[in-house]
Amino acid sequence: MIIKKPPMGWNSWNTFGGEVCEKVIRDTADAMVELGYKNAGYEYVVIDDWWSERKRGADGKIAVNKEKFPSGMKALSDYIHSKGLKFGMYSCAGTMTCGGFPASFEHEYEDAQMFADWGVDYLKYDFCYKPMHAVGKLLYNKMSMALKATGRDILFSACNWGADDVETWIRSTGAHVYRSTGDIFDHFESVKFIAQSQFDKINYSATGCYNDMDMLICGMYGKGLVAKGGCTDAEYKTHFAMWCLMQSPLMIGGDITNMNDYCRNLLQNKGLIAINQDEDGRPPMMVNWNKDRPVFFKHMANGEYVLALFNLSDEDGMVGCEFFDIGVSADHGFDFVDAISGEKIGVVSENLYETIPAHDCRVYRGKFVRV
Repeated sequence: MIIKKPPMGWNSWNTFGGEVCEKVIRDTADAMVELGYKNAGYEYVVIDDWWSERKRGADGKIAVNKEKFPSGMKALSDYIHSKGLKFGMYSCAGTMTCGGFPASFEHEYEDAQMFADWGVDYLKYDFCYKPMHAVGKLLYNKMSMALKATGRDILFSACNWGADDVETWIRSTGAHVYRSTGDIFDHFESVKFIAQSQFDKINYSATGCYNDMDMLICGMYGKGLVAKGGCTDAEYKTHFAMWCLMQSPLMIGGDITNMNDYCRNLLQNKGLIAINQDEDGRPPMMVNWNKDRPVFFKHMANGEYVLALFNLSDEDGMVGCEFFDIGVSADHGFDFVDAISGEKIGVVSENLYETIPAHDCRVYRGKFVRV
């Protein structure tokens, strides 16, 4: 299985945590279709931790919690597939999941087959309770091989939180996605910390194995498991724009059955999603090294370019660059549109500087032209 674009979908953890259940998953699948998320490209519905009983069953398999999932995982998988969506599950490389439930250490092949039998299309594989002398690279390679042995195409999401210099070796294990950070929380300082932690690792993410900066918090507004005060609309916009630019998987963590219009439209923004899903999969170039006011430049598959300006600082300020620093001579420039609003900006040459409010951003897309 080869993935050419970062996966898009929804994960239960950020909002529901241990309250995840069959109704939540079915309602979310319905909403993904009815509210336009599927048409925008979101296709995976992923159950995170807390879906099983505390002990394996008498047959040695992980036992599904029947109170939470009375129909069983195969029936739920069939329901999600009937919607034209894909079904995702969660396990862990350690002896227990992060919530203390049975995990897949030394059970990789039997658990992989169980997931395949259920019709699973995506596996998030966490890193809690890993024995001290067990090597992460080996554990992820083992589960990757186990998934392939089932004969089913299952997207493998390696969630080791950026430990062990994961970006330097994870592609070799066959994983399709790798978590490069700790957990995200619903406040801007968490968004900023995660984004800045990845600026020097941009070029490890590419077609076939994408850097996962954790799930999206857009639309949570201080509600849910990872709530820490929430964000403003502008902060959610900056968060989503940065994740799109950095080619992170777009896994919604908010409750899409109860999302306001602003964040629903943001999460379905065609201009930003097109940047994330560009078929070339080229990472952006960091034009400057001001981590609070970074500028990025990205080549697109159709010959266009993206210039993105972020103000991650707590004060309004000037953000921009000289075009010489991205290889443009004075007799050339860009015919830009605003990638978020679609507004035509026109031809810009030599440089671009703007006063951007704190925690906000500007993203432009356009063609290279002679002036």
